[in-house]
Amino acid sequence: MLALAFAALALSFAPPKTIGPPWLLAVLAVLCIVWVAAQPRGSARDNALPAFAIVLSTVGLLAVARISPELAHRQQYWLLVSLLLAVGLGPVFTNFRRMAAIKYLWVLLSLVLFGMLLAFGQEVNGARLWIRIGAIQYEPVELIKLFIVFFLAAYLAETADVIAAARAWSIRANLKYLGPLILGWGLSMAILILQRDIGMAALLLATFAVLLYAGTRRIDLLVGSCALFVGVAFWAMHHYSYVVTRIAVWRNPFADPLGAGYQASQGYYSLAAGGLLGTGYRLGHPGFIPAAATDYVYAAISEEFGLVGALIVLGLFLLLVYRMLAIAAGQPDMYAGLLAVGLSATLAFQVFIIVGGVIGLFPLTGITLPFISYGGSSLVANFLLVALAWAMSSQRRPASS
Repeated sequence: MLALAFAALALSFAPPKTIGPPWLLAVLAVLCIVWVAAQPRGSARDNALPAFAIVLSTVGLLAVARISPELAHRQQYWLLVSLLLAVGLGPVFTNFRRMAAIKYLWVLLSLVLFGMLLAFGQEVNGARLWIRIGAIQYEPVELIKLFIVFFLAAYLAETADVIAAARAWSIRANLKYLGPLILGWGLSMAILILQRDIGMAALLLATFAVLLYAGTRRIDLLVGSCALFVGVAFWAMHHYSYVVTRIAVWRNPFADPLGAGYQASQGYYSLAAGGLLGTGYRLGHPGFIPAAATDYVYAAISEEFGLVGALIVLGLFLLLVYRMLAIAAGQPDMYAGLLAVGLSATLAFQVFIIVGGVIGLFPLTGITLPFISYGGSSLVANFLLVALAWAMSSQRRPASS
């Protein structure tokens, strides 16, 4: 209820005609209540997880409303879809352990989505990421990131002990059990590279490495995963011109401030203009940044809410990831524990990759800031991620005396 109260108060400051209609806001509020109230009787869940999702999506809606009223209206309808799916899939997520029995189906679904990208995908900024069907545009890799976690958690739950016991130099023993794992994950990874989505490839590789280490505690596999990423990044630098351009912009965006470096330089100006406390909501100029509602929404928030506001947003993400890791630690079986770790890692690395790109730690990728950036596919996938983690937090209520 506190999250809904914050949302109502925050949205009252949005620019005129950017938030609404009123009936839609009422429906969204009711769905938020239904989502939490629909948990099974006799169980207690970590209700902070849906609260964090609501607060972060409200912050995102405020930021998008400042940049584009049209995008803000669309984002509200995607929020409606996200909540409907979270409520509708609640019973499925309550029985999440059954998903382990269909682990190879998740790989198959990933390949089907990649095939659709090859056939119907549209290229955006050098990467083929989107499928458009009529007026609806969707980014399948947002679902694929969840499917890969489902597969990895289920497979490692069955084989982690033998993989952990295998000696690093025993090629036969490693290939016997790591082979299907690397094949299922690596095939999706290879197609991601072919689709030129380096940001999502980095996200999947990081999640893979974390899950593999969490399940086996083998440092050599962790080091090998990092080496693989370095190799893939080096290869991409020499084969994709847009990767070369992004690296050049990262190194010096002011070398071409009116051309390739325009977006990055405007982003840095926004970060600098925000200072410690920001210009104030609706008093900044985030619209000067191209694609501010997607790639650079964190810079837009930093400009109007300052370093303090930007750190509060990161703090909310940190608390969300921390609560999800606590859920992982409390699971009684390896599959559930690995699944919760994978979901936590996916969210954490996505935030790290996009925020790091915006503030200049490394080249910017096309990954969205969860719950905050404009994008229906990202919003849906991350609400489903939180809904699943919330279901996994379920514990029996103590019997009343």
